[in-house]
Amino acid sequence: MYWTLELASYLADAPWPATKDELIDYAIRTGAPLEVVENLQDIEDEGEAYDSIVEIWPDYPSEEDYLWNEDEY
Repeated sequence: MYWTLELASYLADAPWPATKDELIDYAIRTGAPLEVVENLQDIEDEGEAYDSIVEIWPDYPSEEDYLWNEDEY
C-alpha cells in the first residue's frame, strides 16, 4: 500500500467520518483510480469509522506543513 498526495486527494471530499467499506464505495462511485481502491482494501479493518484521511495516511500534509504566511496575501 502506498499513498501519494494525488491519490489521497480523491478522498478529500469523502463523507467523513466513514468506514472502510463506505470509503471504498465512495472511491468507486467518484471514479478514483484503481490504486485508491486497492489502498483502501489493504487497510486492516477494525470496523471503526475514520474521521479524516490523516487516520488512513498519517503523513497527509496539513495546512501547518506549508511555510507561507497567510497574513501577507
